[in-house]
Amino acid sequence: MLTIDRIAAFSDNYIWVLSSSGDGPTMVVDPGDAAPVRRWLQDQRRELGAILITHHHADHTGGVRELNEEGRVPVLGPARPELPFVTDQLRDGSRVSELGISLEVLSTPGHTRDHLSFVGDGFALTGDTLFAGGCGRLFEGTAEQMYASLMRLAALPPATKIYCGHEYTAANLAFALEVEPENAALQERLQRALAARREGRATVPSTLAVELATNPFLRCGEAAVFRAASRFAGYRLSPGPETLAVVRRWKDGWTPAGGR
Repeated sequence: MLTIDRIAAFSDNYIWVLSSSGDGPTMVVDPGDAAPVRRWLQDQRRELGAILITHHHADHTGGVRELNEEGRVPVLGPARPELPFVTDQLRDGSRVSELGISLEVLSTPGHTRDHLSFVGDGFALTGDTLFAGGCGRLFEGTAEQMYASLMRLAALPPATKIYCGHEYTAANLAFALEVEPENAALQERLQRALAARREGRATVPSTLAVELATNPFLRCGEAAVFRAASRFAGYRLSPGPETLAVVRRWKDGWTPAGGR
């Protein structure tokens, strides 16, 4: 049975560890820092068997060389000059079959041009494309690309568990309430997220069903969202990519009440 474990890194990154058996080698996803991964492997008496990369940013790849000093394990990820250590270049429609783990590869650009997401049986590793309550900044891609990527993920079964790359949930949901202040499901979710963080608990994974009900970037076709974005923009928007572009710009300049 596949298990997915979480390793915290830096101030808010999550590194995911996939295992198809309780004592076999593991697949580590987006190891931005080698040290916590080494500690986890030592504590659990496990071996590194493969490394999986969603995109090239250093907080997702910075620990790869140290973890794989001798080049003994495959490194699977996008084709990108910044990732010379990738041994198996993946693209849309590829399949990952390593260590008894099978994943479908989806190209999900927007945050970066090269971003990949990975879909397994009942779960998706979405890196910095789809967050709990939000989506990634548009560093390289366009709003049209991000919208298309999010809609691909939104088409997965509602029960799909969403494993994203950061603990941004509370801030994302606080912003989402600026967009949809009357959304009761969102209000309740924010309170649960705040309680979890006060107790030192993670807020991820979430489920796609929860995201569809509360994440404004998946709700750009909803009247409440594109009307709020239109008010922010000062002109009437169309549902879809145009609304996403404005909501993303709104979020980029937003500061939580009381500062952060």
